[in-house]
Amino acid sequence: MRCAVIGAGAWGTALADLLASNGHSTLLWAFEADVAAAINDSRENVRFLAGAPLAPTLRATTVLGDALAGAELIVYATPSHHLRPIASAGAACVGRDATVIVASKGIERGTLALMTSVINDELAGRRVVGLSGPSFASEVAARQPTAVVAASESPEAALLAQEALSSSSFRVYTHDDVVGVELAGALKNVMAVACGIIEGVGLGFNSRAALITRGLHEMTRLGVELGATSATFAGLAGVGDLVLTCTGALSRNRALGIEIGRGATLDEALAGKHTVAEGVFTTASARELAARELVDMPIVETVYRILFEGHPALHAVPEMMARELRPEQDL
Repeated sequence: MRCAVIGAGAWGTALADLLASNGHSTLLWAFEADVAAAINDSRENVRFLAGAPLAPTLRATTVLGDALAGAELIVYATPSHHLRPIASAGAACVGRDATVIVASKGIERGTLALMTSVINDELAGRRVVGLSGPSFASEVAARQPTAVVAASESPEAALLAQEALSSSSFRVYTHDDVVGVELAGALKNVMAVACGIIEGVGLGFNSRAALITRGLHEMTRLGVELGATSATFAGLAGVGDLVLTCTGALSRNRALGIEIGRGATLDEALAGKHTVAEGVFTTASARELAARELVDMPIVETVYRILFEGHPALHAVPEMMARELRPEQDL
């Protein structure tokens, strides 16, 4: 197929390399001219995925319309807060029959829309697939075995994504719970920031296990309220991605949380970084979404207070432990 990948960060580059290696004619759109030049000239994304040799057939461009024109399969892998303007800017170039995969993870500020909803708004009438699951880009590029989920209301679109992306090292499962898969992929970043914070303040494995488990409970509770299936959160997009992002050394969200836990302000933790820790943006959106749906999410609320209100991280854990005692499962 003729494929376009929009967004040349680490994740977009890894997916573009995968598509090209699978034999698809693939053009990767990069916002940064140096990134496109490096991919075309040296077969490497030096800025965002250094050390990963890319498929010789993969090409990059900084012209959005060139990437989108004639593409049968389009993958959006931009930071979540840039997805709408970029999708809108290229909408006229997207074919009516194109299938769109959304690999961005997040909840849009203001609208509180999931990323597939953003694409449905801007590219109405196209078949849309949400892609999520435990997948560090550098390990995908290194062809380490990885399993993810492609979720769509259209079984045909989910199958198309599965067949286009699957390889001997990258296994794609189909799913029909778009809300659950997407929400899990967004909220796990908040929980990863929280895990980093408890590590940063010097707490150990007991605390991390408790936070991951209760975090999964919060994620599931909000998901079910929004119409998702609870079982989705026990799968790859839920517990799989949650464990990876909360414990993996390559997790940007966990790393940011560690800095915050050690006493850095949010501005200090973000300073000088080229990559995005999506958990920062998602924390504010998730808190607002939980309030709208009247869902109690104490971990999300605590992370918000630490990130945006200057609440001392050292005080947060004792406060959480002092909450009213209750059954583990909701009645």
